[in-house]
Amino acid sequence: MTQTVADVMVEVLSQAGAKRCYGVPGDTLNYFTDAVRRSDLRWVHVRHEEAGGMAAGADALLTGELALCAGSCGPGSLHFINGLWESNRNRAPVVLIASQIVNAEIGFDFPQEVDFKAIYASGTVFCEEVRTPAQARRMTAMAAQAALSKRGVAVLIVPVDVSSAKAPTEPSFSVHRAAPVVRPNEAELARIAGALDAGRKIAIYGGSGCENAHGQVMALAGKLCAPVARTSRAKDFLEHDNPFDVGMTGVFGTAGGYHALTECDTLLLLGCDFAWRQFYPERATIIQIDINGAHLGRRHPVDIGVVGDIAPTLDALLPLVAQRSDRAFLDDALARAARAEDNLEKRAVAGSGPIHPQYLTETIARHAQPDAVYTADGGSPMVWCLRHVPSTGRNRTVVSLSHGTMANAMPQALGAQAAFPERQVISLSGDGGIAMLMGDLLTTVQENLPIKVVVFNNGSLGFVEIEQKVDGLLDTYTDLKNPDFGKVAEAIGMWGRKVEDPAQLDEAVRAWLAAPGPALLDVVVDRNELVMPAKIELAQVFGTALYSAKGILAGGERAKGVVELIKDAITP
Repeated sequence: MTQTVADVMVEVLSQAGAKRCYGVPGDTLNYFTDAVRRSDLRWVHVRHEEAGGMAAGADALLTGELALCAGSCGPGSLHFINGLWESNRNRAPVVLIASQIVNAEIGFDFPQEVDFKAIYASGTVFCEEVRTPAQARRMTAMAAQAALSKRGVAVLIVPVDVSSAKAPTEPSFSVHRAAPVVRPNEAELARIAGALDAGRKIAIYGGSGCENAHGQVMALAGKLCAPVARTSRAKDFLEHDNPFDVGMTGVFGTAGGYHALTECDTLLLLGCDFAWRQFYPERATIIQIDINGAHLGRRHPVDIGVVGDIAPTLDALLPLVAQRSDRAFLDDALARAARAEDNLEKRAVAGSGPIHPQYLTETIARHAQPDAVYTADGGSPMVWCLRHVPSTGRNRTVVSLSHGTMANAMPQALGAQAAFPERQVISLSGDGGIAMLMGDLLTTVQENLPIKVVVFNNGSLGFVEIEQKVDGLLDTYTDLKNPDFGKVAEAIGMWGRKVEDPAQLDEAVRAWLAAPGPALLDVVVDRNELVMPAKIELAQVFGTALYSAKGILAGGERAKGVVELIKDAITP
């Protein structure tokens, strides 16, 4: 059979490691989907392209392999934008095939004509159009190479008259998977060692660049008697089996990580690009090691900045650093972290009133498989996941941090489940998030993806309400009139149930996780629950108190409950 250009593209992408393609078929994409049909690729038919972009991103992030999306011209490929922005900012290697109208009509405002390059070029690592059949193999290889080597989204714009054309004979361009070892030079390593030896109170702050470097970070922390704080992205890589762990810092973090970083005199940043400057120390020697030289000193001034992969860099650094014996700073940081953890646990109990979301999260984690994959919607479900799901060293967490989107959890769970059909995949969804892309619950049934979705149902855009309260504003336009999501799930063909009584939660969670196919548990949680930051500023207390006063004067019942939470937050 004569190969089409679409066949060639599918061949190159398959050889590059792609196994799944997420999308919605249609008109200009038909030759590509036909090529997929005749290949070993799996087509995952989502109901909304945005969900497909997020699913592909989770697939690629967790596997480290190429995942694909494909869309029809105009609206089809436009719908991927938010999902692919999320995936690109998560550094997930994804290729989008954005099919286009015929070449002869481009530039004439033809129906469904969209300038995809103008739209996608700013949020991807590669964006080019395949203008002729002769370019197809080379351009497809370049796109896959860029996605894998730069860790991001690559976009190939393909007019339908190109994808349907007979494939010409051309050189066999292919994709190469390089794995260089990158570390600083000897002089840079000696300078870092000297700065560490001169420090008295040393803290380590690890980010996602510490993936595959757990042992080296532990060895260095032991040698320096240094507490290890971590970014949210580093949870899976540094939290488990870590006797130096003092938790996260930042808005989602706790007091342990915050105090370790702000009170140290020497801070070692390992593969982290944490954006919030107010959580860095005001006066300390700061050393940064990152694989991306453009990240050095871009968040906060640093004294020493070097380029390197964390594992080989620490392997080279460890023999140069003196062994310390003074554990005073480490022990104090660990004690603070333990107190902060105890404070978190105060709300992670069954209680007799509304279900605490912390209790729901810990109940799920207690019954989940040790290698489960968790996804969590932007907002409070993400915070509860990061704080209350313990890392096992085998489980994984996928959340929206850099992009901060709503409605990411369930679509990302679809991609995780497609990539790992034998693993338990749990979506911690907000009621606002699940409603936004609810149509793709149908994908769980159609594609036989047995994800477990729990809805944190507080009848509001909860994180938005918190932001408004902190600013002293009345919560405005945040109410959600929700259906019984359990019954919605049953209507779709999923297992579904709703829980409002904390006494029934444990049994409901066990039944939900044991359900043989896709399952949804709708849990009504306490709307007044606040996400307490690592450090409570006076302005935040004043703003929330002002909200409470306004709310009570306006007759708002919810404001009265917030008063008690404020008292808990500011009580030592």
